[in-house]
Amino acid sequence: MLRLLRAAEAGKAGAGPIRVAGRIGRGGWSLALPHPVPPPGRALQTEDMRDEFDAVERVQAALAEADVDDVSFSAEIGPAGTAVLRLLGPSPAVEPGIGTPHPGALVLVEGSLPEPWRRLPDPTHEARPASSADPESLERTLRERLPDAVGATEEEIAAAEARLGVRLPEELRVLYRVTRARWEDWGDDYEAADGVFEAVRCELSSVDDLYAAGASIRHCRWEFAAKEAVVTRPDAAVQGVVGSPGWIVFGENGGGDRLAVDLTPGPRGHTGQIILIGHEESVGAELLADSLTDWVLDRETHERRQRGEEPPLVAHVNRARIKSVREAARPGLEVLSIGAWDGAPFSLAPVIGLPRLRTLAAYAGTLADPLEIAELTGLEFLELGPQDWRVLLDADAVPRSLSAASITAYGDHDPLPLVAVANEILALWDRPRIIQTVLEGDLGPLA
Repeated sequence: MLRLLRAAEAGKAGAGPIRVAGRIGRGGWSLALPHPVPPPGRALQTEDMRDEFDAVERVQAALAEADVDDVSFSAEIGPAGTAVLRLLGPSPAVEPGIGTPHPGALVLVEGSLPEPWRRLPDPTHEARPASSADPESLERTLRERLPDAVGATEEEIAAAEARLGVRLPEELRVLYRVTRARWEDWGDDYEAADGVFEAVRCELSSVDDLYAAGASIRHCRWEFAAKEAVVTRPDAAVQGVVGSPGWIVFGENGGGDRLAVDLTPGPRGHTGQIILIGHEESVGAELLADSLTDWVLDRETHERRQRGEEPPLVAHVNRARIKSVREAARPGLEVLSIGAWDGAPFSLAPVIGLPRLRTLAAYAGTLADPLEIAELTGLEFLELGPQDWRVLLDADAVPRSLSAASITAYGDHDPLPLVAVANEILALWDRPRIIQTVLEGDLGPLA
């Protein structure tokens, strides 16, 4: 791999040493290798990149043998071929970078989760089933559509309820009394399975595979999850949470999205309504039907959910959005992101003392005084460039309220200085550092 990278960089470095960096994981890689241009009229093919694929596969095999998911590296290669290779990580306290050898989020408190992922739904004691919920009509329709289906016994339904810790709504109990949706009942007959899926308008899970869509089903990297916010409007049918113990998943739509019966609806929702938990979104769900009866009878609601306003919960200060930190400073502000900016750096004074501010992300050069961050006593996530982190570290002013942190660098940035800063931050929490393994060798003359 180093020989390929060296050859790609050889024409740019002149007579000096060549510096290269990259990341290789079991499922993908990020390397500064040019892709060949295929002949006109033909797409790029695997054989066009055979050298790269072969080199990557050798590294991936070594990762698998060592039971390592991902490794970043930096190397310096002299003109004669002498090389110093630094393997960076892994560390159980550091998420992999995205498309770069730079470290991802630093998890400073083991097992910690961003606030939206800790948020439970509000109580829904007043919620009731929709008037359209009709278990008798639903059962009659399903038995007409599925006359030969094998239904679940009361004992099997009770076992599912005991495992989930909730009583299933009567409509869902009716559905599984008609068909328990086990592959063994279909004898691996895909046409029979498709008939069931068509009858219930989704890829139905078996009664044994029902599960609650808690926040854990929506994995999200710290640096993204910390910038989300949970909000449920007074007129919302579905609560805007990440997940809920009352979202009982009973099927999928064939595109990776989950269908669930909602037992914790929003203020204007109904117990037992049908919602879609999208695989491309991290917060909230979409209302599909007021009841399972409506869903099976194709009486969809098609009411799309609303997202929270910006501000007060989330504010993006940059040259295209909000123009000042003062304008973003509202009592309910939870997330402040300061992005690309052409004017004078901002003071954080307007947001000092805000009771709910938990996330701050700021591009390099956008803060007038990074030490003001020390006065934001409720931060759980902080994302800064290496220079601003350097100011905080040198002043011993890194907020100890943090659960996670991120160092941002853009462009072709040497990962080694970032790793050094990351290790200083990790040391403050006595978390496992990013290990550097140094190997020296000779790649021989340039071919």
